Amino acid sequence: MTEATQTRIEADPRVPVIRLTRDFAATPAQLFRAHTDPDLFARWVGPDATGTRIEHWDARTGGSWRYVAAHGDAEYGFHGCFHEVRPERIVQTFTFDGQPEGVALETLWFEDLGDGRTRLHAQSLVDSFEDRDAWLASGMETGVNEGYAKLDKMLADGAV
Repeated sequence: MTEATQTRIEADPRVPVIRLTRDFAATPAQLFRAHTDPDLFARWVGPDATGTRIEHWDARTGGSWRYVAAHGDAEYGFHGCFHEVRPERIVQTFTFDGQPEGVALETLWFEDLGDGRTRLHAQSLVDSFEDRDAWLASGMETGVNEGYAKLDKMLADGAV
């Protein structure tokens, strides 16, 4: 992983988990802030053609969140609970309103690489291999890569 623009997305063959790994020209504190500050989060999350509206955001251990992604006239809601929020680690649930029975458990952690660089690790545990494969086929890769590219620009511009 030598470039900040490369996201590695892996499906675990043994358990229904998706793992993401990506390097950023940022400190762990900057990445933590980008993931917990609702105004910042709304600016970078998701594909370029999608806007995000935060409806509720309480980024603390025991808190919850909800946002709506809009693409043209279509809106897609997502919600979850923050189970653990610490500067080096975030554990939360993630549910798409269109599939309310499909709750993912997500864990993010920030590895300090030194020299103002951080490796983001994220994993999402879903209920089944079918759900995992549906996530991967949903366009998730585009949303992840375009969203993190927006975050890269925000970091480079000093917005985070």
